[in-house]
Amino acid sequence: MNTNPWYVCPHLNPEAETRLFFFPYAGGGPSVFGRWLGKLPPSIEGFIAHYPGRGSRHQETPIRSLTVLVERLSHAIQPLLDRPFAFFGHSLGAMAAFELTRQLRQRNLPQPHVLFVSACGAPHLRDPHRAIHTLRDSEFISALRRLNGIPSELLGQPEIIQLFLPTLRADFEAIETYRYNPDQPPLDCPIVALGGLDDWRVDPQRLKGWASHTASRFRSQYFPGDHFFIQTARELIIDSITSEMEPLSHAKG
Repeated sequence: MNTNPWYVCPHLNPEAETRLFFFPYAGGGPSVFGRWLGKLPPSIEGFIAHYPGRGSRHQETPIRSLTVLVERLSHAIQPLLDRPFAFFGHSLGAMAAFELTRQLRQRNLPQPHVLFVSACGAPHLRDPHRAIHTLRDSEFISALRRLNGIPSELLGQPEIIQLFLPTLRADFEAIETYRYNPDQPPLDCPIVALGGLDDWRVDPQRLKGWASHTASRFRSQYFPGDHFFIQTARELIIDSITSEMEPLSHAKG
């Protein structure tokens, strides 16, 4: 049984050759990738990062700094780095996965064999959109609606949305106050950048900017959908991920 509160694995698979770690977007918990795990091949064991302030950790204070979040994720992941692995992060999760990779390298720890960054502009490029974490509740909720970032089942339940606001604000503060440090060299692992064809939040130029952050291979790929295309193109994305990770299983064998 997995007892690590920071990384959820509903279906442990000791026979898997590789691991895939999912890092959710702002406001997201393990449930946003829950259906993905059942679609992974037997060779891949899936883990989902579980940030404080949501799910079974809803009573914990959410973290408002990406630096602090990555530090905690870094300590918690170390026992799980005993086999080849990859990172997949969406939006906030993509930046967390990127900075986690850099921190693992600084500590001379194993690094992902592939870094998948989804719906997130390259860290060195300025985000042209205004920050929203300091807006009044009504304006903040309106901004989330424009992002299509509120689950449809919650749109008609304002009292439930209010309960989630502190966590959502903390997550947006973490990503909106993040500042990229250019002092480290590019990563050694390949980077695969995924985008939505109708994502007005992250344009192709900002997505392709990730190419400068790897000394290895880079490719970008686009899927039908908006900023949350992972909800509408899940099967296609999983196929892309698993084909990219297939050589890792052969390498381990």
